[in-house]
Order: sequence, then structure tokens, then C-alpha cells
Amino acid sequence: MAAASICRTLRQRVAHAIPSKRIPQSSLISTSAPAFSTLPLKDQEEISRSTWSKLFLFIPGAITFGLGTWQIFRRQDKIKLLDYRQSRLANEPLKANEIVASTQSTDSLEFRKVHCKGVFDEKKSIYVGPRSRSISGVTENGYYVITPLIPVPGDPESIQSPILVNRGWVPRSWRDKALNSLEDEPQMSSTPTSTQKSPTTSWWRLGPVRREDLEVEHVPSVIPVEVIGVIRGSEKPSNFVPSNDPNAAQWFYVDVPALADACGLPERTLYIEEINEHVNPRSPYPIQKDHNMLIQTSRMPQDHLNYVLTWYTLSAAVTIMAIQRVKPRRSRR
Repeated sequence: MAAASICRTLRQRVAHAIPSKRIPQSSLISTSAPAFSTLPLKDQEEISRSTWSKLFLFIPGAITFGLGTWQIFRRQDKIKLLDYRQSRLANEPLKANEIVASTQSTDSLEFRKVHCKGVFDEKKSIYVGPRSRSISGVTENGYYVITPLIPVPGDPESIQSPILVNRGWVPRSWRDKALNSLEDEPQMSSTPTSTQKSPTTSWWRLGPVRREDLEVEHVPSVIPVEVIGVIRGSEKPSNFVPSNDPNAAQWFYVDVPALADACGLPERTLYIEEINEHVNPRSPYPIQKDHNMLIQTSRMPQDHLNYVLTWYTLSAAVTIMAIQRVKPRRSRR
């Protein structure tokens, strides 16, 4: 009996001792759960931010690489454009009367040579500029002189409708001299300069004076000229070029309809640029363009090739820098 009571007492003490040492389940949930749930989320956010920051480092390299590739396509397009212009300039010149009489748009005939005969109306010349030109290594400002070419009266071979001719480049001094001569011309014509031969002064004539001898017509000499030019269109100015002011006679770029209106010609007047196939050594100005100058553009294929090398070099440089930045650093011992 004594042994049985001792065993019961021991079991009761063991049963009461074990629950007192257990940790309640609620306490496990409240204390340990936050430790395992919040820390992984912070780690994931840091990893995500680190990944995006690494990707942003490669964006400049991708952009510069795309710009270099785009310049390759631009270079190919420019080569095709220059070949197109060169092939059209190699064709035989067209007749100006045939172009004016046809219903074909002049835009499709651009860079085609044209042969025309007429008379320059110097009084209606327009100067477009300033345009710089390098002469013997010295850069000089000047202007393009654009003059209407009008038909020759009674000449079936001349043009039948007026056209605008860009006669070439002239220096500023040449333009100022031409404008001053036009301003002085009305004053000179108003002065009484009679060339009529009166009977009293014609002492050497023995017979009666005829009316034909007394009246001398002052008709300006009409000198027909033959012009070989290239059909062109209006220029497309950049945002830095000022707007034309026809009222003030200030022209900064070629606008064919506006130039034609200023000269009193129809809006769809043909516009050509004279080329220097027949250079007169006695008259250095205006200086016409040659074939190479006609086909030139603001950006040539060599310029695009330089841009390709520049963009690709920059792309390689920033990409290498990005790789060095994301590359794990070795810990020093």
C-alpha cells in the first residue's frame, strides 16, 4: 500500500511539472511569426531595387547603340539620294518650253538639266542671303542673285514664259554696287541728255535734214543669253533661319512662290539654278555651282559614318562602365 501511494504521488508531480515548462502556442504565434514574415519581404524589396538599378545602368548603352544603328540606315539613304541626283544630272538637257507646256509636276523633274534662252530682267533681281563661301581659304559672305529670265520678242527659240534663274553667288560689294546703280538709273534718265542732231549743228550735211535723222530712239540693247540650269525647288529652312520679309526686300532662303510673286510672275513659275558649263573669265561673278556642289547636302555619307563611330564608341564605353559597376567586388583579406 505504501509503495502504491508513493507511485501515485510521483505521477501527479510529473503531470503538474510538464505543462509548466511548455511555451503557450499563442505566444509562439505572437512573438515568432513576425520575425519570419517581415524579414523576407524586406530582403525581396532590396533585391528588386538592386536589380532595377543595375538594369538602368545599361539603358544609356542601349540608346547610344540604337542611335549608331540609325545613322547606318541614314548613311545608306543618303548614298542612294546622291546616286539618284548624279544619274539625273547625267541626262541630256530638256527644253524649257517643253517643261512649261507639259502638265507634269516640276517636283518630279528636280535635278534635271534644262536649256533655255531669254533676256535677264536685271531690275527685278532678288538677293538671297547672306551665304558664306570659301575663296582661296578665306570665308566671305555674299548672296545668291535670282533674276527673272523673260522671253525674247520675235524669237521662236526663246522661252515663251518667264522663269526664275539662280545665277550664282556674288559678294556683298557686288550686290551693293548693283543696287546703287539701279537707284541712280532713274536720276540719270531724268537728266536732259538729248542726242538729236539739230539742223544748226549738222553743218556737215548739205541736203535737207530728214525726220529719221532727227529722231534717235533710245531702246535698250536686248542681248539674248542661253542658260543651262538644273530644276530645283524651294529650300527648307531650319528653325534658326529668320522668315523672309518681301516688303523690306530681305530674303534669307529660297521660297519659289514668294519670289515669283515679288517679281510679278505666276506662283508656279519654273525655278532653276544655273551651272557653270560656260564660264566667262571676263565676268567672275556670279559664281555658279558645279555638279559636285549641286548634289551636296548638309550631311554627307562621311558625316553619317563619323556619327556611327561616335555613337558606337560611346555605347561601348558606358556599357563597360555599367558592367564594372554591377560586377561583384572581391573582398580584401
